[in-house]
Amino acid sequence: MDRRIHFISGLPRSGSTLLSAILSQNPRLHASMSSPVAGMFTTMLGELSERNEFSVFINDAQRKRVLRGLFANYYDGEVGAEVVFDTSRAWCTRLPALKNLFPDARVIACVRDTAWIVDSIERLIRSNTFQPSSIFNYQTGGTVYSRTEALVNGDGMVGYAYNALKEAYFSEDTSNLMLLQYDTLVNDSARALAAVYDFIGEPLYAHDFEHVSFDDRGFDKRAGTPGLHHVRPRVGATARQTILPPDVFRRFENDPFWRDPQLNPRGVRIV
Repeated sequence: MDRRIHFISGLPRSGSTLLSAILSQNPRLHASMSSPVAGMFTTMLGELSERNEFSVFINDAQRKRVLRGLFANYYDGEVGAEVVFDTSRAWCTRLPALKNLFPDARVIACVRDTAWIVDSIERLIRSNTFQPSSIFNYQTGGTVYSRTEALVNGDGMVGYAYNALKEAYFSEDTSNLMLLQYDTLVNDSARALAAVYDFIGEPLYAHDFEHVSFDDRGFDKRAGTPGLHHVRPRVGATARQTILPPDVFRRFENDPFWRDPQLNPRGVRIV
């Protein structure tokens, strides 16, 4: 690539879109919502594998060139910024590959308490009561209990991302990984962004946390979930009570493993 690349990953509804919107104020940086690159990366890996009858003609050096070329061909000519952030929850499952392809790249994983993630998604569903959501395959039935189960199972929007995060956090490839807590991003934005810039080795930029903008209403409407990537102009926390039943909310009280120093033997940076 003609530019540096980093990755944003982690849990849904945990600040990745907000982080991208803030970073994009810096003309040196390009960041946006989840891109199709991770999906194309996964498909290409499969096509370059032994299931391809012509794989005898493909070696690892060629695979690496093709996969690096995917990023270059997607971003070069389309993005003028010198530094690109690509976003996908799947990147937490690709740390060894990313470290091999882009040794200087960093992965920023956004994290948040699972209960509040589920609460946030449930609020979206209830606020769009006449629009079935792609999150639940546009199904119109169910209860908060069935929706929660669908979200947190291994293939669900939250469960997959949570398992991917644990895979990355407890792996041997954590030197390029940082966890950014949602509460830090919204309550202490200056410190959060200073940590991000230090982590990626870029000079600090004076961001405007009072006037943040991001608009992907077309994507959200097509997904049947208006507001999915909505970012408020002013960065800050909003105090509220949960709309989840107490037993559902308490179910996830032990999920934030990153808060236990004893579970961080490799010293992953947590902000």
